[in-house]
Amino acid sequence: MDIEALKKNHKTEYLAEQYERLLQQEKETQAMIENDPSMAEMAQEELSAIAIQKNALEEQFAAIEASEKEEEEFPNEIILEARAGAGGDEASLFAHQLVDMYCRFAEARGWQWKMIDDMTVEIKGKDVYRLLRYETGVHRVQRVPVTEKNGRIHTSTASIAILPMKKKVKFEINPADLDMEYSRSGGAGGQNVNKVETAVRLIHKPTGIDVRSTSERSQLANREKAFEILTAKLQQLKEEEEAAKYAGNRKSQIGTADRSEKIRTYNFPQDRVTDHRIKQNFSNIEVIMLGKIDKMIDALQVGEVGEASEEE
Repeated sequence: MDIEALKKNHKTEYLAEQYERLLQQEKETQAMIENDPSMAEMAQEELSAIAIQKNALEEQFAAIEASEKEEEEFPNEIILEARAGAGGDEASLFAHQLVDMYCRFAEARGWQWKMIDDMTVEIKGKDVYRLLRYETGVHRVQRVPVTEKNGRIHTSTASIAILPMKKKVKFEINPADLDMEYSRSGGAGGQNVNKVETAVRLIHKPTGIDVRSTSERSQLANREKAFEILTAKLQQLKEEEEAAKYAGNRKSQIGTADRSEKIRTYNFPQDRVTDHRIKQNFSNIEVIMLGKIDKMIDALQVGEVGEASEEE
């Protein structure tokens, strides 16, 4: 057991110090037996008590390690990004409505959320990535736009990307690969609004990926947030490229993390939302758009387990 490493982790620091004291007590008690055999019986009782305490701490270390591994696979922080697809203004409106839907769902679960940019949201909370990871993909809407005078149904699309914010990121960015732009953040109220260039945009030249952060009050804070998101995006891109090599061996086909995959259709005239991956329909679309997406989220979790079991 690496005590020094455990002492550097804030979750195990105090426990590691306790464990270190027990090791010292154990060493002193064993020395006492060697120096004074007459104290052996009492010392053995002391050693037994120390062993029980050590075992209890070791179980706590194991539990914390398991929790950290789970959080690394399913982080409790994500970036949700929406983009308008085909359909002009109606697609843009739908993309904003999807963002609002997820924010309401987050509020209902007690998660924290914050707008990073126009259609980019940071969401933090228990199981946030585990539950929302299958939302990546193309969402299609069929309805009569408010501006449609002849009552024709239009089809528009918007894409959603769910980006897990992992604590341990292996991807390193070469500063020479970055372009950085500064601009004034828009917003309501306050004397400093639009007077200071606090908004930051980072462009990764080799991939063309760009990230913008406007939510923080200082340029430095926005730069750090944009850099975190860009690093996570590049890490995910690398993981997706590696996963594509073994796509045929996937346990579950639900959620390929591909923006081009059409995953769901929101049909307003028929009051129906269809998830194409699990081939299920959900009614009461107006309520769903208010963030009541629990049934769809739960069905996807069950669908994943079902497919994995069949392949096994």
